[in-house]
Amino acid sequence: MPEQAINNKKLHIAVFPWLAFGHIIPFYELAKLIAQKGHKVSFISTPRNIKRLPKLPSNLQPLVEFIELPLPHVENLPQNAESTLDVPHHIVPYLKKAFDGLQGPLTKFLESSTPHWLLYDFAPFWLLPICSNLGISCIYFCIFCAFVEYFCLDSILIRAHSNSIEEIAKPVYDFLSQQNESGVTDAFRLQEIVVGAAAVAIRSCTEVEGESLKNLERVCKKPIIPVGLLPPLPQSNDEDNNNDDKDENWPKILKWLDKKEKGSVIYVAFGSEVKLNDEDWNTILKWLDEQEERSVIYVAFGSEVALNDEEFTEIAMGLELSGFPFFWVLKKQNSSLDVSSSMETKRGIIWTNWVPQLKILAHKSVGGFLSHSGWSSVIESLQFGCPLIMLPFQNEQGLVARLMEENMVGIKVPRNEDDGKFTRDSLAKTLRSVMSEDDEGKIYRNHAEKMSKIFGDKELHQKYIDEFVNYMEIHSPSSKIIAKLY
Repeated sequence: MPEQAINNKKLHIAVFPWLAFGHIIPFYELAKLIAQKGHKVSFISTPRNIKRLPKLPSNLQPLVEFIELPLPHVENLPQNAESTLDVPHHIVPYLKKAFDGLQGPLTKFLESSTPHWLLYDFAPFWLLPICSNLGISCIYFCIFCAFVEYFCLDSILIRAHSNSIEEIAKPVYDFLSQQNESGVTDAFRLQEIVVGAAAVAIRSCTEVEGESLKNLERVCKKPIIPVGLLPPLPQSNDEDNNNDDKDENWPKILKWLDKKEKGSVIYVAFGSEVKLNDEDWNTILKWLDEQEERSVIYVAFGSEVALNDEEFTEIAMGLELSGFPFFWVLKKQNSSLDVSSSMETKRGIIWTNWVPQLKILAHKSVGGFLSHSGWSSVIESLQFGCPLIMLPFQNEQGLVARLMEENMVGIKVPRNEDDGKFTRDSLAKTLRSVMSEDDEGKIYRNHAEKMSKIFGDKELHQKYIDEFVNYMEIHSPSSKIIAKLY
C-alpha cells in the first residue's frame, strides 16, 4: 500500500544545467524523459539559451515549464553572451561569475515553487544550503562518463589531500584546480556539489562502465544512479522536430493542404535561428550518396573546440593525405583563414553551417568519425556502430579517448610529447588505420558494431530512466512522509 501511494504521487522536478550546450542538451533530454513519466519539470536557464533549444514535443508541453532567469551583467562578458558558445575559452570564467549571480533569482523561484527535487550541474556550489533550508532534495546530474568522473572525484575528494594524484588524472585535475576570474575553482565547485547531494545521477550504464560506476560509488560514498546513455533520436537534432505525426493539429493542417493545388501554397516561418534548409541538406545527401559504402570520414569537433591556423592546416592536409573522402563540419575557429559556408577540396567538403549530425553518422557511406572524443559525440557515433578517430583537445576528452581505445572502438591521434602537437602525417596514418579494409580496420569496425547493440538499445536506456524516476518517487520528501503514515 505505501509503495502504491508513493508511485501515484506526481512530482515536481526542477533542472538547472551549466551554461554550455554540451550540458544543456543532456539535461533537456533527461527532462523530457522524466516528463514522459507524468511528472512536472521546471527547466531553468537563461532566456537566450531556452530559445535555442529544440522545440518541445506537443504532448510534453503541459508538463515542462521553462523558467527564464536573465543573466546578470558582468564586466568583460560580452553583451548577449549566455553560453560557452558565445565566448572564447578565456572568457568562460566571466560566464561562471555571471552564472553565480543567478543565486538570488533562483532562490526566489525555489521559494515560490518548492519542487520535490532539484537536478543540478557541477557549477552552483552555493545552492546546497538554499535547498536544505527549503527542504528540497538534490541530485547532481553528471553529463560525463563514469570513467572520467571517477578520476576527477578520486583526485579532488581523496588524493589531493595526500598529493598522490594518478598520472592519468593529472591533466584534468590541474585544469579543475586552476584559479580563475570567477573566484572559485571548478574543483571546489564540484566538491561542494557532490558532498551535498543526496545522490549522483550519471549519463552511463553498467553494460559499458560497470567497474567505473562501482569505483565512483566507493569514492562518493552515496548512491550512484546511471540514467542510461540518453541516445538521441535522429529527428531530435533538427530544430523543426515538432513531432507533427503526434500533434493533434497535424490532421487538420494536412486536410487543408490536400485541398490546395500543387505549388499554390506559400509556407511562411520565422524561426529563432536558421539551421538547415532543404537545398543544403539535399546537397549534403547527394554528395554522401555518391560515395562508396563506409568510405567517408565524418569530421566534427563539437561546439567548444576552436582551431588555430596550424591545427586547421594540419587537419586539412592530414585528411587529404589519408586518401579518403571526408565531410568536415567546422563550427568554431581561432583562425585567420577565411572559410566560406561551404568549401569543396580535392577529396572532401568543409561545411561551416549547422548539419543534422545523427543523419550523417547514420548514412551508409560514413565509415569513421574524426572527433574531439566528447562523450555526447562518442554516444552518437557508437549508436550507429561508427568507429572513432579521436583527437582530444581539452579537459576530459583524453580520458574518454583512453576508455574508447580500451574498448577497441577507435584509436587516438598521437601527439608530440614535448609540445603536445599532432602532425598531418600522424593524423593521416591514424585515419588509414581505422578506415582501411585490412585486419586492423576490421577490428575497430567489429567492436564498434558490437557496442552499437548497447549504445543504440532504446529499451535498455528507457529501463535506466524508469529506475531513476522510481528512485525519485520513493525518496522524495513527501513520499517519506506518506510511507510513515502506513
